[in-house]
Amino acid sequence: MTYSDFCQFCGSFVQHMLEMRIVRNDGMEDCYSILIRFDEQKAADTFHKHFSGRRFSSLEEETCDVLFAADVHYTGSIEHTQSLPASSTEQPFCPVCLERLDQDTSGILTTICNHSFHCSCISKWTDSSCPVCRYCQQQPGNSTCSICQSPENLWMCVICGFVGCGRYKEAHATRHWKETQHCYALELETRRVWDYAGDNYVHRLIQSKTDGKLVELNHHGHHDSDGCCSCECGTDPGFSETILNSKVEAIVNEYNDLLTSQLEDQKMYFESLLQEVEEEIERETKEAVEKALCQNPRLMKLKVRLDKCVEEKKFHDDINDNLTRNKEIWEAKILEIEEREKKALKMKDEEISELEEQIATLMESIDT
Repeated sequence: MTYSDFCQFCGSFVQHMLEMRIVRNDGMEDCYSILIRFDEQKAADTFHKHFSGRRFSSLEEETCDVLFAADVHYTGSIEHTQSLPASSTEQPFCPVCLERLDQDTSGILTTICNHSFHCSCISKWTDSSCPVCRYCQQQPGNSTCSICQSPENLWMCVICGFVGCGRYKEAHATRHWKETQHCYALELETRRVWDYAGDNYVHRLIQSKTDGKLVELNHHGHHDSDGCCSCECGTDPGFSETILNSKVEAIVNEYNDLLTSQLEDQKMYFESLLQEVEEEIERETKEAVEKALCQNPRLMKLKVRLDKCVEEKKFHDDINDNLTRNKEIWEAKILEIEEREKKALKMKDEEISELEEQIATLMESIDT
């Protein structure tokens, strides 16, 4: 459960909680206890009556065990700050709202990493990590080989994420490379990258165990017998920074090219697998149909009739398409003939009108 989930689980009782502290149970993985101090005994009794033996969720079997604690002792390894009066100027602040942690105003929740927040503020934090240090209460599980479940000498493929044991165990990582041609694998213990095709390490940056930053492998220069260092420690700092930036840029470009080529190989590999599966399914379907037809003569006759009907249907469809095209052609021709007839009738009407006018002029001339 996240901090927000637990606050929602407690419901209206959060208003009566002065302080909450999350404690990990010794010897129990992903199991925690929460110390809660209420503002009055009645609220504590009601909380015990309401939540003791209650399931956290309808989808899970775990139940909530509520016990009364007579006293709480803090060991020397825990830096516990007692609640200070509201008027004290040294009262700590909530990292979320930047207001003072006053128990009279709102309850205070202290995480496993010893950071305190208002209950109303931490209830809006939907992540399971601490908002200050990002410490996650859910510990990562131990990786094992995907085939033999071995927890030692593990390598992870940087292309598809397959985890397999090394050559000194069952060599499942090597088999994965031979089957998929994914030649780059990351050693989970040392974070180094191995190239199966080149048979050597190809990483340039590794993660420092002290501060977690990425540093260049073997970046410290060696000192000669006269005390001079070959790592250019005496050069201009700006020049050294420029060289470092250029090296990092070259490494990034090399990694991008490497990733592009590997993704292309992976695409071709999976496309070939997909084609093989489609061909296998088509072949199996054809064999199953032929086998069923051979075993049942009636189905064979029906199949022959079906094929004949399909051929006839195709023939009729072709005839229909031809007739449709011929119909369109003849309709266009009829429209063209009708337009020609209209034009001819119009010309005849014009000629008749001209003749009538000429006859009328002749008659007038004769009378005069």
